[in-house]
Amino acid sequence: MDLMNLSPDAVALIGFVALFALMLLRVPVGMAMGLVGVCGYSYISGSGPALKLIGQTSMRTVTDYTFGVIPMFMLMGAFVSVSGVSRELFRAANAFIGHLRGGLGVATVLACGGFAAICGSSVATAATFSSVAYPEMRRFGYPQSFSTGVIAAGGTLGAMLPPSTVLAVYAILTQQDIGKLFMAGIVPGLLAMLMYVLTIFIIVKVRPDWLPRGAHTSWAERFAGLKDVWAPLLLFVFVIGGLYGGFFTPTEAGGVGATGAFLLGVLRGKLDRAATLEALLSATRTAAAVFTVLIGALIFGYFLTITQVPQKLTGFLTELGLGRYGVLALIMVMYLVLGCLMDAMAMIILTVPIIFPVIVQLGFDPIWFGIIIVMTVELGLIHPPVGMNVFVIKSVVHDVSFMTIFKGVIPFVITDILRLVILIAFPIIALWLPSRMM
Repeated sequence: MDLMNLSPDAVALIGFVALFALMLLRVPVGMAMGLVGVCGYSYISGSGPALKLIGQTSMRTVTDYTFGVIPMFMLMGAFVSVSGVSRELFRAANAFIGHLRGGLGVATVLACGGFAAICGSSVATAATFSSVAYPEMRRFGYPQSFSTGVIAAGGTLGAMLPPSTVLAVYAILTQQDIGKLFMAGIVPGLLAMLMYVLTIFIIVKVRPDWLPRGAHTSWAERFAGLKDVWAPLLLFVFVIGGLYGGFFTPTEAGGVGATGAFLLGVLRGKLDRAATLEALLSATRTAAAVFTVLIGALIFGYFLTITQVPQKLTGFLTELGLGRYGVLALIMVMYLVLGCLMDAMAMIILTVPIIFPVIVQLGFDPIWFGIIIVMTVELGLIHPPVGMNVFVIKSVVHDVSFMTIFKGVIPFVITDILRLVILIAFPIIALWLPSRMM
């Protein structure tokens, strides 16, 4: 084959092989996608347009007003995280239900949901509660498998409940309304929490002596615990309520949230100069990493566009004769496999530009599909044999094996699969709130 006269299909295939080879060599995903995208674009269109593409894409991404939603909500989450809200949420939930069998597990799920609703990151939620909830559950004699399994499952709420960074990136890549996607994640996120709690109660029913009771607290102690969490939860309601009511754009909501989280931290004496600097540095590092991946993905997307890979894939999948739900099932299986290899953000950024035209062609609602695909991606992060959230927990909790964590995760994986089936059967669960936005 003449290397100077490769067809666009051959160039695209070589590009994908090179991309996965670079990822196996541990080259950062954003750098790998950008490098392959520039080289492929240069081969087809020339070096001049490719070099212009780098500058234009980078400048447009970091200066676009819409993209500002990402660092703003990350800053909000950083301020809340260093303020110790995770520990306060767990303590408040534990005070009310910790005395029940399995109550510490339920408290972990509820606290993970509350923290995820402000933080927006699955990995951060799992890592945080590995140090907050795991020691408490072990102190009362909870099995290692259950303790780590419930934290891994609770961590996945970070990508579903707003403000979710993954949902924001999906919205940017597909040019969907960020506010509507955030709203669409609320009911499925609450459904996830409810089903996790029901799973714990089923475990208690089947094995009543396996999960012990925690400490019993008085009503005075319970209400005392609420005074530490009402302010962050009020901030979340204010930000999301303003977004739902049309008072804020998503970027403005992020700015209001970051400012409110900072003021609450200072007024409550939780943010001194050192903690503020730590939050600023953490948010800056995370935002820089996300923007690097986003710029690389956009460049790679331009390369795929000129090779017409998305259009050809759309034609191929729609002609398989599997039906729209058969193709959807095929896509979901692909995401479950990819969940063993990379994190949620990388999966979304790498695959959505290719898969999204297929979904549009099949007539699925883009907002609904965003929720479905994020949920599938998060399931991929906890299921065997290689769940990324499991590795995060293992890095914090050193005295537990991978097999023990996976054993504890399995009941929640089954729950997640059932939840996916419910959301596919009843799209209104995800679309009801967005349809009522002003």
